[in-house]
Amino acid sequence: MARKDENSRGPDRAAGREPGLSVVAPGTRITGQLDTSGVVKIEGTVAGSVRAERQVLVAKGGVVEGDIFTREAVIGGNVTGGIFSDERVEIQSTARIDGDITTKRILLLEGGEVNGHLKMEDPKALERKAGSSLPQGDSAPRGARESWKQPAGAPQH
Repeated sequence: MARKDENSRGPDRAAGREPGLSVVAPGTRITGQLDTSGVVKIEGTVAGSVRAERQVLVAKGGVVEGDIFTREAVIGGNVTGGIFSDERVEIQSTARIDGDITTKRILLLEGGEVNGHLKMEDPKALERKAGSSLPQGDSAPRGARESWKQPAGAPQH
């Protein structure tokens, strides 16, 4: 599983450097959690959660099979999972979202598809830990709700 090196954020910020742009190129598939302190542009496929402190861009043809946690999300491709954005989500005309969206502001362009619930509130996306225990029931994002179900016959807590 890809993990962020906790030490990599400190030296860049201490040296006055801004976090950069990370690109998942077309034809590339990443399996696991993707974390960055800057911006990530997804033109390929990420099978797992994506967490970017500044921005997540899912280009036309890009795919995310997991939840997105960020300040701002611009979606032009396919997302199967929840989107938690502290500030803004833009759904472009080529986008398809199969999951719930929680954000303060949203722009949905004609042709963009959203199959899920929309909550207009401050999600505190950057305070959430991707992969942490999510609430059960209607408050959990559609993608997370499916993956967090207990197996049949498992004891209820």
